[in-house]
Amino acid sequence: MKNATAGTLESMDCLVTVTETAPGAGISLTLEGSSVPRFRTSMEKTVRAVLDSMGIKDMDVKVQDHGALDVVLEARVETAVRRYGGRD
Repeated sequence: MKNATAGTLESMDCLVTVTETAPGAGISLTLEGSSVPRFRTSMEKTVRAVLDSMGIKDMDVKVQDHGALDVVLEARVETAVRRYGGRD
């Protein structure tokens, strides 16, 4: 199964892993980390906005958050998708 990652598990960063999924399966998003209970809605919105802007309709996304700011999360998602071979 094809996948790609971006980021680290260091403080103030996040590790984003994207994995292929069947066409038509949609976006599956898993969020982990101590800040997720407080910021889940914002994080989901950020990840989905990046995927939407890149034209990604079907992908499994896992975010392991360690206090990353939204701009860091955006960059990590975009980088992981580009490494995967996603569209611009």
